Amino acid sequence: MAEAKAHYFPAIKVAATFGQGSLAEGADHRVATARRTEPGEAELHEREMDVFYILEGEATFITGGEMVGKHETGPGQWRGTRIVGGETHHLKQGDVIVIPAGLPHWFEAVPRQIDYFVVKVIH
Repeated sequence: MAEAKAHYFPAIKVAATFGQGSLAEGADHRVATARRTEPGEAELHEREMDVFYILEGEATFITGGEMVGKHETGPGQWRGTRIVGGETHHLKQGDVIVIPAGLPHWFEAVPRQIDYFVVKVIH
């Protein structure tokens, strides 16, 4: 059996990845940086739990409810135009939100840029 190895990312590399995608990926996880300057599509991941840690900025974020215009974009990956109902969260610097697999979620409003880490745990 191969020995497990830690993955280290110096601050300069982390800063350079915002808006670029993944830092690390494995069969059961993905770690990425993210930057948003506007709302996106609603999302639902059947087998992925998302953990967001907000580094800078703010946004109105919706979890739960029903996705409008739901369509599959890949195996177990769904997108929609928005969410009706659900719970509203006002995310800001220092906040953490955990989104279980199968729960719709959506950045409804991004009044200015928001930077965050995403850890995906794949079930």
